[in-house]
Amino acid sequence: MRELVLFFRKRKYELLLCALLQHLFIGIFLSDLPAYTKIIWPINMAVLGIFSTGVFIGKGRRTIILRNILFILTILLPLALTYATDFLTVMLALNVTYVVFFIFIFIEISRFLIRPGYIDIDIISASACGYLLLIEISVFLFQAFYYDDVHSFKGIDISSPAGTFMDFVYFCSITFTSIGFGDITPSQHHTRLTTALLGIVGQFYSVVLIGILISKFSSKKKIVADSSEND
Repeated sequence: MRELVLFFRKRKYELLLCALLQHLFIGIFLSDLPAYTKIIWPINMAVLGIFSTGVFIGKGRRTIILRNILFILTILLPLALTYATDFLTVMLALNVTYVVFFIFIFIEISRFLIRPGYIDIDIISASACGYLLLIEISVFLFQAFYYDDVHSFKGIDISSPAGTFMDFVYFCSITFTSIGFGDITPSQHHTRLTTALLGIVGQFYSVVLIGILISKFSSKKKIVADSSEND
């Protein structure tokens, strides 16, 4: 057990990065969307929750408890979709829970990125995790809007929850990367403004992250130079 904890502590950001990538983009390899909703989605969230464990090692008891509650909910809510009599209510609760869960992880990632005065593989992996977490937050926020009002977006696949999810992953990814093909568009003022805000947040994150990485790299070079001079 101790070896497992040490492994999660040492590779926590690399593991989380892999989990986020598979959660967002596993649809590349899937054609059976109903199977995704019933089977793969809960498994994906279980993997993501387990691989996010390392980020919270050493945190306070309340933080761990809250994280565990959110983790359990993120697994149970997709399973509840199969048996739900009020599908829209469950989907709305699911999306709100996921937004809170991913914000919770993003805050911990941001704290780590700001603290250290060095740059290594953990910093690079955590930076990529932060970017993908912003996409995750956006996806489930927009899904919450969509399931509250299906007219809030145009061009979304409504044939299955999996199709809707993958369309929002695509939409949020091209929004954050400033591509914007226009095949999916927000159609109400609150979704348009939220899209604009999240696009700005994505660009701001990139700019600030570059500044942080350059600062850490410069600090590391200065330390090495000072050490060489002292020798």
